[in-house]
Amino acid sequence: MAQDETSDEVLYEVREHIATITLNAPQRMNTISRAMLNALTARLTEANEDPAVRCVILTGSGRAFCAGLDLSSPGAGGIGGNTLSTTLDLRNTPPTVLQAMDKPTICAVNGGAAGYGMDTALGCDIRIMAESAKLAAAFVKRGVVPESGGTWFLPRMLGWAKAAELIFTGRTLSARECLDWGLANAVVPDAELADRARALAREIADNAPLAVQASKRMMRMGMNETFPDHVHHVYLQLLPLFRSQDMAEGMRAFMEKRAPRFEGR
Repeated sequence: MAQDETSDEVLYEVREHIATITLNAPQRMNTISRAMLNALTARLTEANEDPAVRCVILTGSGRAFCAGLDLSSPGAGGIGGNTLSTTLDLRNTPPTVLQAMDKPTICAVNGGAAGYGMDTALGCDIRIMAESAKLAAAFVKRGVVPESGGTWFLPRMLGWAKAAELIFTGRTLSARECLDWGLANAVVPDAELADRARALAREIADNAPLAVQASKRMMRMGMNETFPDHVHHVYLQLLPLFRSQDMAEGMRAFMEKRAPRFEGR
């Protein structure tokens, strides 16, 4: 196990090839301050670049996953203020870093996820929600748009009509409603959330990491390209996998009727 407490408000732990990133400002329902944005970006990047990490769990401490951006005064580390910028650089912010990650990501939604928190949860590959958790698309009720990916994710996840219903009404969905709408993979009792998320992460981490990551890259590319182009790109991804030690190990394990031991090489 390795843990670094550079930021007490974004905790980071690696164990059994699984990185767990925890938003840790429960006193303000894990609203994201500017410092937390930077720390979360750093931790996501670190997990993605660490060859020992094969899956990432993102969760929160306390009764909320993330209640949105911290809009307190900038002097307090928040993102509030009246200054407008026309030169925003979003390349190294959590939504874009999360979307570009090759490592699989699981959001263990432990409580309310509103605004920025909802978009961040949607940016993960898989969502497991505690029974008490909610997704609150409250953007239009605050006079803003889903600023961190919601307008990109939701039409793709739900189709235009359901996405329009959710975004235009600013509705809050319970965990069970999220499951019914297809926004959650599973809903579990609150006390079982961490164990269930970790069990799924272990199942992913037991597979060949290079193949898992290549599969995620291909899924991401496939959303924006034609089928002939996609097949060509898949073939190009297969070429280095054919030469990998993990593929040879996978074939040996299959023939020997045993569990494979992948090393990510």
